[in-house]
Amino acid sequence: MEKRPLPVSNAIELRRRNHELSILNAIASALNSSVELDQALQTGLAQVAELLGLHTGWLWLINEETGKTYLAASQNLPPALQNNPRRMKGVCHCLDTYLEGDLEGAANVNVLTCSRLSGLVDGTDGLRYHASIPLYARGKKMGVLNVASTDWRELSPDDLRLLYTIGDLLSIAIERSRLFARSAQISIVEERNRLAREIHDTLAQGFTGIILQLEGAEQVLSQESYAELAGAALEHIDKARSLARNSLQEARRSVWNLLPGPLERDTLDGAIYEAVKELGTESDVEAGFACTGDPVPLSVEAQTCLLRVAQEALANARKHAGARHVDVTLAYETGGVALTIRDDGQGFDPTAPRPAGQGGGFGLIGMRERCQLANGVFTLESAPGQGTVVHVFLWLRKPLPLGED
Repeated sequence: MEKRPLPVSNAIELRRRNHELSILNAIASALNSSVELDQALQTGLAQVAELLGLHTGWLWLINEETGKTYLAASQNLPPALQNNPRRMKGVCHCLDTYLEGDLEGAANVNVLTCSRLSGLVDGTDGLRYHASIPLYARGKKMGVLNVASTDWRELSPDDLRLLYTIGDLLSIAIERSRLFARSAQISIVEERNRLAREIHDTLAQGFTGIILQLEGAEQVLSQESYAELAGAALEHIDKARSLARNSLQEARRSVWNLLPGPLERDTLDGAIYEAVKELGTESDVEAGFACTGDPVPLSVEAQTCLLRVAQEALANARKHAGARHVDVTLAYETGGVALTIRDDGQGFDPTAPRPAGQGGGFGLIGMRERCQLANGVFTLESAPGQGTVVHVFLWLRKPLPLGED
């Protein structure tokens, strides 16, 4: 049977559909590249802009907890918006329309004058209009996708249908990432519950037994026959009892990801200063502390990391390094916070194997792992006879170009 060529109109339609499918497949692949919401959205938005020949795009999401909208991703914002964060905060015409439930149908999503660029002449890169695609998941409002180009034209029904499909892909990716995050949080809670039970059944009973034994020893030493020994011994017993109680309390707090006790009572710099002061009070080490820069809010994980590293490094300087001087600096810098502990102790070869618990085993491993988990870097410089420098830099959680209100 003779094969007849498709009519020209059908061939054009087939090529168009194949092109759309290739675009959707590429965008879906980009969105599936990561379960981390920020990364998936940024990658997906870049693909949208490139494959559709658009210059600029940005994505608004609704915060599940507060109900406020925030900029979740952006691509090639014009200077007037990139360099003026205030213009990319708060509501605008398209967000107001969407939140009121009216951003539906081609008449509302096609070519809209961007209210954020209203009244601007310079720094707009020629942008004046954008299309707004509403995002929904199971009928729930998720946010708005805005796309723009300098040679903007009215979108055809096919263009709008494709953008709506892309919006559906984005919505699915957002919902999937959020479900993954909830699942991970549930796993964390379950593990914390398990650890809490283990602490109750093991550490709690052990520490309680230690405290009871110390109190028993205190009663014995308080008798007249032991009066000469009582003074110094009772002081050590009191310290041991206090350490046991504090250690149990801190173990419980760490399981529930709460701020360590010193950070509940004081700021981060204050808590580190107290640790430095304690070192100077209880030993012959001359300890100094300085805090530079403007403090910024840090997560529980970041504050805990910096305090624990400082405490561990100070303990090592006292117990293992034989240091006479220790200097600690906490510096708030552009994009992050740095902690440096420098001592003039005996130093060591960091590349040489060291037994666990002797200043280079579990302590150093724990400090390094804490820093990695807190989005930071841990470095150590030391050599025999040349002291030790512990340095930590934690990046502040890098926001997308412009952050949430």
